[in-house]
Amino acid sequence: MTYSGEVTVGGPADVHELKDLMITKIAVGPMNNNAYLLRCRATDEQLLIDAANEAHTLLGMIGGDGIASVVTTHQHGDHWQALAEVVAAIGARTYAGRDDADGIPVRTDVLVDDGDTIRVGRVELTARHLVGHTPGSIALVYDDPHGHPHVFTGDCLFPGGVGNTHKDPKAFASLLHDVETRIFDVLPDETWVYPGHGNDTTLGTERPQLPEWHARGW
Repeated sequence: MTYSGEVTVGGPADVHELKDLMITKIAVGPMNNNAYLLRCRATDEQLLIDAANEAHTLLGMIGGDGIASVVTTHQHGDHWQALAEVVAAIGARTYAGRDDADGIPVRTDVLVDDGDTIRVGRVELTARHLVGHTPGSIALVYDDPHGHPHVFTGDCLFPGGVGNTHKDPKAFASLLHDVETRIFDVLPDETWVYPGHGNDTTLGTERPQLPEWHARGW
């Protein structure tokens, strides 16, 4: 089956099979949050990005092999509703951006800064700190040695624009600057983008819209 990244709450997961990594995407909860399960194909170690909601659904997707780690992309409540229950059931390490950890009501084991490496088995993810949607939002970049990069952007980048900055011009300028300099300027058009809600996109699809985003201010 070809991966589309189009998932709906209550529907099946979609699986993106790469040579070294399997990425399973599922939608959960009343705000249509995306959760991503990453599995190293060499070691079978697993990592979950955003235990957003519906712990039973996430635990069913994780299965009997469990997970080593859970990364929370940012402190907004819709991205950690199931975190406590998932961690209690499995005992995984928790990761979050240093400047957002205090806003997550589950202990963060590893505070993440820009450029830090997070591993799942033999696969390495690079954290990018993107300020504006929240103070400590992080994106995770997987630079696939066999193909193009993949980036999990939380609520910092979506099809059609950056994340909500609540009409705060300073926050918007910060977020757009960080997304441009740490994502668009260093990754190619083929980069696949996995956002915190809704459908996937690519940097090449979004790049021509950057001037429009600057002009509209949101």
